[in-house]
Amino acid sequence: MKKLLLLTTAFVALGLTPAFAQFGSRGGAQGPRFGGAINQLFGANQAFSAGMEFQTSGRDGQTVTMPGKLSFDSGNSRFEMNLSESRGTAMPPSAVAQMKAMGMDTMISISRPDLKLTYLLYPGLHSYAEMPQTDSSASAAPADFKVETTELGKETVDGHDCVKNQVTVTDKEGAKHASTVWNASDLKNFPVKIVTGEQGQTGTMLFKNISFDKPAASLFDPPADYTKYDNVQTMMQAEMMKKMGGGMTGLPPPGQ
Repeated sequence: MKKLLLLTTAFVALGLTPAFAQFGSRGGAQGPRFGGAINQLFGANQAFSAGMEFQTSGRDGQTVTMPGKLSFDSGNSRFEMNLSESRGTAMPPSAVAQMKAMGMDTMISISRPDLKLTYLLYPGLHSYAEMPQTDSSASAAPADFKVETTELGKETVDGHDCVKNQVTVTDKEGAKHASTVWNASDLKNFPVKIVTGEQGQTGTMLFKNISFDKPAASLFDPPADYTKYDNVQTMMQAEMMKKMGGGMTGLPPPGQ
C-alpha cells in the first residue's frame, strides 16, 4: 500500500491525473492541454512535431517543468514524456524512483477530440487507459472561435526572431481565453512560446526542433497489443497486485 501511495502522490504532485490529457484551453497544473481555443494559436500550422517543454506554476509557488515530444495533427495530439526527467518543487524524489521501478515513468498522452477520447499509454506496462473527454470545446470547429491579436513588440526566443502578441480567443459561449504568444518569422509564424494563465495558475510551453512534416496517423492510436483499462487508478492497482504476487484481492479486471 505504501508503494501505491507513492505512485498516487506522484500523479497528484505533477497534476498528471487522468485530467492531464483532456486537452483544452486551460493549462495550469493539469499539464499541457490542446484542442478547442488553444488550437487557434497555431494558425495555419495544424500539422507538426516538436520537442516541447511545459512548465506550470500555481498560487502556492510550486512549479513543475516537464520536457517531452509533441506530435500534432488537426487537433489530435500526442505528448511523450519521461516523468523522471521532470524538474520542480512538487515532485517527491521517492515517488519518482517508485514510478521508475514500477515501469510507469514513461508516459504517452494522446488526445483525440474527434473521438472525444483520451489515451494514457505506459510502454513499460504495455498498457493504456482510455477515458472520455469532458471538455466539449475541445472538439469545437474553428468557426466557433473568434481570434483577436494585438502586437506587443519583437523579441528573440531560442534564436528565432519573433513577434510577441497578445492573443484573445473567444468561444461560442462568449468565454475569453488570453495568451501571450511569440510567433517566429522564420518558422511560418509558428508560436515557439505560449504563456497562458487562468484561475491563478500559469502554463508556459516552449517548442524546439519543429518539423512541419505530417505525423503518421498511427501515432494517435494505442497499440493493438496493449492491455486496455478504463482509468489509471485501476491500472495502478492491477500492477500492484502483480508486483505483490496477487496478494491484493477484490480488484476489478482490466477494462472494468
